[in-house]
Amino acid sequence: MGYVAIKGGGQAIQGAEDVLEALRTAEGEHGTPLTTQSIEHQLRLLTSRIVSEGGLYHPQLAALAIKQSQGDTLEAAFALRAYRSTKPRLLETCTQDTSRMRLIRRISSAFKDIPGGQMLGPTYDYALRLMRLDLANESPEIFREVAREFLAETPEPNLPDTFPKVVEALRAEGLLPPVENHTETPFDITREPLIFPVPRSAALATMARAETGSILALAYSNMRGYGDVHPTVAELRVGYLPVMLPHPITGEPVEVGEVLMTECEVVAMYEDDDAKGAPTFTLGYGACFGHNEVKAIAMAILDRALQKGMRDGPTNPSEDPEFVLLHIDGVDSMGFASHYKMPHYVTFQSDMDRLRTTQQKHESVKQQDVKQQDNEQEVQV
Repeated sequence: MGYVAIKGGGQAIQGAEDVLEALRTAEGEHGTPLTTQSIEHQLRLLTSRIVSEGGLYHPQLAALAIKQSQGDTLEAAFALRAYRSTKPRLLETCTQDTSRMRLIRRISSAFKDIPGGQMLGPTYDYALRLMRLDLANESPEIFREVAREFLAETPEPNLPDTFPKVVEALRAEGLLPPVENHTETPFDITREPLIFPVPRSAALATMARAETGSILALAYSNMRGYGDVHPTVAELRVGYLPVMLPHPITGEPVEVGEVLMTECEVVAMYEDDDAKGAPTFTLGYGACFGHNEVKAIAMAILDRALQKGMRDGPTNPSEDPEFVLLHIDGVDSMGFASHYKMPHYVTFQSDMDRLRTTQQKHESVKQQDVKQQDNEQEVQV
């Protein structure tokens, strides 16, 4: 692929940046700049998406990336991921125990009654998808009134610190295989290239950082018939996971903070004629930074599909690890699509030269055919 170095044009490039900044502040002197705090809390689901796709749990920086990119999720994730790449890695966590999550939402589609009970939490699932026109003219006084009413009407919560996992009840009945003890080091997608076949940890890490729309589209293709994973959500959790790091002196794990995460475990079933033991459900797993339920569900479905594809060979696109994992990263996809906007003068000039040559050959052959037909007609006469 041939490129040409861009010479000059610096003034035009600076002008493009100036126009972009002018549009970002288009409300002028009467406008109110968005604060990163407002973005982080009022657009919390958007912030959750960026911390997940950017691969860095830092809601404040994610809000800043959203602000500077004017709401473009791919650009925001790109900026956050680029910032992360400039920072040193000081420590690595041990395996985190998601059963210790401080939950704000927890549901199961598999059972009506689950240990600890269903906890709906913040969700649009049961709300009407109607436009709330009253939001067009909000004020700080309305915000304060909503907070006062919520605190006055909400009783003091009486919740346990943690809830048991639903899948453990299935394992206790022998309906799920026991947990496998993996001793190998998890694959680090930030430092190692994907060389297929890849371990499951590489697939999970790639999907956890994937673009939400991309991973949803592939999971949807599996659900729609280009695959045979029709799962049931055993448990969907949203909550704050304690982050444990080794103490610098004792080496014992200590809690240094917590991160908001979404976790989904789905159960599915497929034929396994080679199984030596009793048949069981199979499990798909998804987890990502922030409050992003659709992504976690889609990830769990693809995890199950990829496990099937790795075991039996892929029969559908969503079961092919190479197809899935190389096409779901939003930053990679955006970069490749955006590079077509860069100068391709050499390659296109070559294309035009080849086309002109081909046209000339075609015209020459055409003229020869006409001449040959004229000669044949003269002979017949």
